[in-house]
Amino acid sequence: MPGLAPAPAAPGNVPRTAGYEIERELQDALADGDRPARIAGVDEVGRGAWAGPVVVCAAVTDLSAPPVLRGRGDRTVALTDSKLLTAAHRASFAEVLPGWLAGHAIGASAPEEIDEVGMTEALRRAAVRALQALPHPPDIVILDGKHDFLRRPWRVRCEVKADQRSVTVAAASVLAKVHRDALMADLEAECPGYGFADSAGYPSPVHQRALEESGPTPHHRLSWSYLDDLPRWRHLKKHRDPLAGEGQLSLL
Repeated sequence: MPGLAPAPAAPGNVPRTAGYEIERELQDALADGDRPARIAGVDEVGRGAWAGPVVVCAAVTDLSAPPVLRGRGDRTVALTDSKLLTAAHRASFAEVLPGWLAGHAIGASAPEEIDEVGMTEALRRAAVRALQALPHPPDIVILDGKHDFLRRPWRVRCEVKADQRSVTVAAASVLAKVHRDALMADLEAECPGYGFADSAGYPSPVHQRALEESGPTPHHRLSWSYLDDLPRWRHLKKHRDPLAGEGQLSLL
């Protein structure tokens, strides 16, 4: 069906400001004369971290103009991929997006679950939790990237660079990032010295040094290969049942 098939790779010149091109194409493909299609944009954060959960946000808009922030002088800051925004701009968008969106929800998978089932399955579970928590089930989901980790029964449109091209995915990107960064910052007091407030559990010199000296915390993923490089703590590594999931994704 036109509009639902996986799209070709995005062109190299991807706009930095998210728009509604993908959503409008899906609306045309799914129009049934009864009601507009509910389109959820989904994005994740924390996939490559060594510690903390993987977090997924699902967001739904009514296709109205998204919020715009006031920048320096006469400039404005438009909604886009969270990685292209400053921390201050992400925080400002995170304050206004919930009141503007037609619906949004957060799902997560903890380190223990990631160790048990692998990242692909943990990511799917976190996304399903977010989608099931929406006020209404979506008719179709836009995923950032070219891999459909959701699978049936969800109808999925995969789009490369969707977080830069789709307003709904950009909104999900910002909310997921701000939510997870806050979770990791809260762990700083419990686990001082690991730099969670700055690194959010990703590899950093401070994080790596703390691991070498003190070993992993209860918030670390113990099935991951970073433990192979820590002789003092290598015995803590968990070896997951290969039949329990689809396998660990790349760390970086």
